[in-house]
Amino acid sequence: MTGSTVFAAIDIGASSGRVVAGIRDGQGFRTDIVHRFPNGVRQADGHLRWNLTSLFAEVQKGLRALTARYPDVISIGVDTWAVDYGLLDAAGRLIAEPVAYRDSRTDAVIAEVDAVLGRERQYEISGLQFLPFNTLYQLAAERTAAHWTQVAHAVLLPDLIAYWLTGELRTEATNASTTGLFDARSRSWSAEAFDALGLPPDLFPALIRPGETVGTITDEIAVRTGLPATTAVVAVGTHDTASAVVAVPALDREFAYVSSGTWSLVGLELDEPVITTDTRAANFTNEGGVDGRVRFLRNVGGLWLLQESLRQWSSDGAEQDLSDLLAKAGELPDGGPVIDIDDPSFIAPDDMPARIQAACRDSSQRVPQTRAEIVRCVVDSLAVGYARTVAEGARLAGRTVSAIHIVGGGCQNVLLCRLTADLSGLPVLAGPVEATALGNVMVQARAAGAITGDLEALRAVERAGLTLREYQPSSDRSGALSSKAR
Repeated sequence: MTGSTVFAAIDIGASSGRVVAGIRDGQGFRTDIVHRFPNGVRQADGHLRWNLTSLFAEVQKGLRALTARYPDVISIGVDTWAVDYGLLDAAGRLIAEPVAYRDSRTDAVIAEVDAVLGRERQYEISGLQFLPFNTLYQLAAERTAAHWTQVAHAVLLPDLIAYWLTGELRTEATNASTTGLFDARSRSWSAEAFDALGLPPDLFPALIRPGETVGTITDEIAVRTGLPATTAVVAVGTHDTASAVVAVPALDREFAYVSSGTWSLVGLELDEPVITTDTRAANFTNEGGVDGRVRFLRNVGGLWLLQESLRQWSSDGAEQDLSDLLAKAGELPDGGPVIDIDDPSFIAPDDMPARIQAACRDSSQRVPQTRAEIVRCVVDSLAVGYARTVAEGARLAGRTVSAIHIVGGGCQNVLLCRLTADLSGLPVLAGPVEATALGNVMVQARAAGAITGDLEALRAVERAGLTLREYQPSSDRSGALSSKAR
């Protein structure tokens, strides 16, 4: 292929979605965000649910806009967040809008699941850190619902969107690896886990790997979007973090990454999982990556705390500008309160500033009073979490880390990047912001023959077209994790 080629990336996160044109040209890759749309949970039928039907309407709107701007789209790739799924009946119809991972329904079944498949055994199989919303807990809760008898398939959310685009049911492997039902070593479904939970072995559609073609779009989608009916939907790293890690613009393998968004995924890229007593105790996870790589990481609280704080202040009638608050927070002295950013009390939506203040009070620290102080507390706590997790991951994996790459929305947060460099004692390279969409596009481009090589080759091409911002640790604070942080 010569000249520029265009790929469509559907990239949906827990707070917003994008339809992005990814352009491969002589300088590398560039992105054009054609359509943005909001996302969020809502109360319905006694649960927090996603409105996936509405999201799919936005996807089609975005594809129409993309086609109008770039008529010669090669293919489409879809990525979303992990663990959540939709349930289909035998006719392929969505039974109900998907329940969100922030819903509390799993609280009642965790002990029941652990009794039949203990957490130690769960970890030996899946290599996943314990999280109360892991898919196996969600499905255990689902089995008590009246509609369970109608269920023919559970379909992870990016695969559900791909199904609506193509009519083909598949389960992409990197996202399957987040369910707790996937064997991290054999990289296939675990019959033991399905049997222990009493789940049908064919509950999920057949596996597909990144770079393989799901199918071509249906005639109906072609009419609605203006795309040719021959347009392929290609499996990418459909778990958004898997795509984001593809686009980490590292020069070598001695890097740690932070995919910083609503959640922060902090870890290393390995060739094989690390499943030991120590990694389980440290709550590290082994998720699948593109090209069979392993994302050895830990979920760390993310920008959700800032997003929810802004939402709360806005609902109180005090609209706040985050840039202004971050500037004021950066002027505050070091040494303020630090909360456990991973505490489950921060998972659900509600009055986040009050919960942050309560956490400081309960840990006998100074309670932040102003909005800037609350923002600084969150950013300090995130930076502590990032630095601590990188250090612990490197120790557990026996790896040397020479730099931390922060990608996603958090890479624009200068204060967060600076503090992470200071606390870790490592240089931080910030960017790209749209790492997930870029990684999505890069896998499509390789599948189409627009680029060749392994992930290192893809990253080299990507980096040629990027300008990264670098933060060196301050000499007076280098590696200055407090005893509280450790």
